[in-house]
Amino acid sequence: MLEQLEGSQAIARTVARCRPEVISAYPISPQTHIVEGLSDLVRTGELEPCEYLMVESEFAAMSACIGAAAAGARSYTATASQGLLYMAEALYNASGLGLPIVMTLANRAIGAPINIWNDHSDSMSQRDSGWIQLYAETNQEAADLHVQAFRLAEQLSLPVMVCMDGFILTHAYEQVDLPSQEQVDAFLPPFEPRQVLDPADPVTIGAMVGPEAFTEVKYLMHAKQLQALDAIPELAGEFERGFGRPSGGLVRGYRTDDAETIVVALGSVLGTIEDVIDELREQGVMIGALAIKCFRPWPIDEVREALARAQRVVVIEKAFAVGAGGIVGQNTRLALSGLNPVVYDVVAGLGGRPITARSLQALFADLLEDRLEPGPLHFLDLKRGVVERELERMQGGHRPGPHAENIIRELGIVAARSH
Repeated sequence: MLEQLEGSQAIARTVARCRPEVISAYPISPQTHIVEGLSDLVRTGELEPCEYLMVESEFAAMSACIGAAAAGARSYTATASQGLLYMAEALYNASGLGLPIVMTLANRAIGAPINIWNDHSDSMSQRDSGWIQLYAETNQEAADLHVQAFRLAEQLSLPVMVCMDGFILTHAYEQVDLPSQEQVDAFLPPFEPRQVLDPADPVTIGAMVGPEAFTEVKYLMHAKQLQALDAIPELAGEFERGFGRPSGGLVRGYRTDDAETIVVALGSVLGTIEDVIDELREQGVMIGALAIKCFRPWPIDEVREALARAQRVVVIEKAFAVGAGGIVGQNTRLALSGLNPVVYDVVAGLGGRPITARSLQALFADLLEDRLEPGPLHFLDLKRGVVERELERMQGGHRPGPHAENIIRELGIVAARSH
């Protein structure tokens, strides 16, 4: 049934239909509406039995989920940005213990300077924490991915992070076809944990492991996560048959069959990219897009197959490794090792800066007219004059002061106002 819903409320209601038994909540924008919505469902009795835990921090939220999952309960939480960093230690514990926790990450920039708007720097910072990472393009897909995430997590006994763009999706009102309770129950069986703490059969988990076994433990974590590369497409196919719509998977191509140029991206920006691609196709430009649905584990074979026949690959990503370069770009180069496509890394949308159709059209024009170099890291809509003046200030004989405040002052922007 189609309903006009805020993205966060669509996620809350979908998660509730997955019948979590423990929800651990700590508010941080822009995910707060999700856990607020779930608290109402628990309070009114619509979601029961469920233990709703209001904890004192994000670290506590993940720690509570670890305890609940280890005791055999279907467990869920949500966070964003600095909250994800605060729970980083516990993230590694959850994956290392092989606990099937599902978490919504409402993607938001990491400070300093403080910024509450969307980019992917939070999830990318934890890309090697052992969590499966799925990325949603729309609120419909975000809802669908949560149903699949619980099934995937419990099938593999691994934690899964569903990433959806903060504010762009979480606070947007769209029509969403919410899965019915009957559909979810048919797709997602009752939780039967692979490992569980039982007083009648005591066992130690998380014990110290020395050099004689640590490599083997880590190898098995890697091998276990790679199993998701087979499981994710299988679950996506089963989901489509049961719910009547395609959703999820590893990658999705858009007009790539004959494309000479292919744009690679994650998340909600793909809608704008595909609109621009349609306009360029009408002008005779052979261009397409590849949506990365699963970033961890990295679907190297699927990416390689999708991009192998292209001449140029443009990776548009909302995060980068400071001092190194593009993160998705480096993974894409790994997939294309030994093949011909030239890869261009373009960082865009940092801290919520809009990625407009006009900016993308200008970028693709530069690319097609050979004005874009394949080596350097490119920043879409970078205010070069501002940056150059700040670099000159740094090289002066006096103390330059904090960059953020200097730039804000130059642009005539007040960082925070109260009216």
